[in-house]
Amino acid sequence: MRDTPISKELVDNAIRQFGIQDFEKATIREVKSVAAFAEKETGVEFVKLEMGIPGLPASKIGVEAQIKSLKDGIAHSYPDIQGYSGLKAEASRFVKAFINVDISPECCVPVCGSMQGTFAAFLTCSQCSKEKNTVLFIDPGFPVQKMQLQVLGIQYETFDVYDYRGDKLAEKLESYLVKGNICAIVYSNPNNPSWICFNEQELETIGHLATKYNVVVMEDLAYFAMDFRRNLSIPFVPPYQVTVARYTENYMLFISGSKAFSYAGERIGVVCISDNLFHRHYDDLGKRYEGLPFGLVYSTRMLYALSSGTSHSAQYALAAMLKAASDGTYDFRKDIGVYGQRAHKLKEIFCRHGFRIVYDKDLDEDIADGFYFTIGYPGMTGGRLAHELMYYGVSAICLSTTGSRQQGLRVCTSFIEDRQLEELDRRMALFNENNPV
Repeated sequence: MRDTPISKELVDNAIRQFGIQDFEKATIREVKSVAAFAEKETGVEFVKLEMGIPGLPASKIGVEAQIKSLKDGIAHSYPDIQGYSGLKAEASRFVKAFINVDISPECCVPVCGSMQGTFAAFLTCSQCSKEKNTVLFIDPGFPVQKMQLQVLGIQYETFDVYDYRGDKLAEKLESYLVKGNICAIVYSNPNNPSWICFNEQELETIGHLATKYNVVVMEDLAYFAMDFRRNLSIPFVPPYQVTVARYTENYMLFISGSKAFSYAGERIGVVCISDNLFHRHYDDLGKRYEGLPFGLVYSTRMLYALSSGTSHSAQYALAAMLKAASDGTYDFRKDIGVYGQRAHKLKEIFCRHGFRIVYDKDLDEDIADGFYFTIGYPGMTGGRLAHELMYYGVSAICLSTTGSRQQGLRVCTSFIEDRQLEELDRRMALFNENNPV
């Protein structure tokens, strides 16, 4: 066996020093910390594939609009708890332009990123009915959302959709909903970490069952329009971003500025609630919140209690970006298309050296190239693979931390640079040599 770029002893000692007992369960930040320590001690640059942070400059349109709003004096003024009217109008128009769904500006509520949006949504949905106290995740998914429920003390259930695509989804999903305790269904589309994309049939299934069992669907569109297999970049022209909103009125769409516009640092997003759900009255909510409907409980109670509104200037930034996209003067997909190009190159390297793509298909179609993808290696658990790759200066997180039941790792394309591809190729060739299939 040939020597690895990083000493095994150094990596193993670092893992112990950071108190990580099982690398299978190591968090993103724990993996990042071990990689940073090893990189500093050895001077060997890591190929960092663990962090889902945008690797592109923020949209200039947003930056300029935010600066202008600050210069115009907006910082002195509290934002309306319902949100800046200009952003609400542009969010409504953006949804029509790129999803082809009608949602009133009133029902588009700015939030401090989708993270705050889902936190407030979990609070609201779990209080609609005393009988419905559990959230259902269609996994794999974003681990921090489960941490939010842990913080809130809200129960959740989960299943890995790997074996339940297409016609198999309905029976599996209904087996949970029929219990009568589910208040909300959560998934991301495209999916973090697998990058699967539900098709119209699957979304129709989810929507139909959500209506049948009176459950709210929380559709996380953090990676909006990033299915690069289809041209979703022309406003008001099909094809559109697929959505459950075509099949039920029980939905909340979470649209983030972080990935589509690389505006992560300002913590800005918008939650678009169906008009029907926004104005719906629930007996238990009404008793607790003076008869207010769902949407006003969400905004004037939950969000108000959490942060008293969303950064005023950041709302102007997002409004400008959404407007330019809907006007057709800003092709945000062109900027972020580099993630798909990187994924294609990375997949080729890994697969050439004995790895496989774990979530490899959307039914009979190859998975899209995008912000994330998943890899596995024959004979290795996800924990062992993540641990072993650290010896080769490659850091990634285990799929098990995302609710997946598959053995493998999540790979994020955001920080990889073209200059690193040749070195990654050499390291994976060595990995394959040291771990023959």
